[in-house]
Amino acid sequence: MKKYASIIVVILLAVVAAQAQIIKTSLTITVRDEVGNTVEGAAVKLYEIEADYNAEKNPAQEGTTDAKGVVRFKNLKGIPYFVLARKGDKDNAGGGEQTGKLEEKKFNKTTIVIQ
Repeated sequence: MKKYASIIVVILLAVVAAQAQIIKTSLTITVRDEVGNTVEGAAVKLYEIEADYNAEKNPAQEGTTDAKGVVRFKNLKGIPYFVLARKGDKDNAGGGEQTGKLEEKKFNKTTIVIQ
């Protein structure tokens, strides 16, 4: 019986280790306009440092919001990111908008308002 218990423990440890490798640090951003409507087709860029955000260069990642105003970023570092969202003449530029520190190996979420 002890032999089987040992085998079960080894299997469970292998499953937990595999799951830890599968889950990457990610961020889901919802972009809304000044009245709260979601914004489809907004260009969203993530920056690791404020100087890059201010100069709008060297984005860590970029994407475009879907029909629900959502964009997802994967394989991120567990750090805060500066976020620039823009569609047409609306954006959130100049505010130095920054996420909180992302929780590693978690699905993080935030909302950005453009106006």
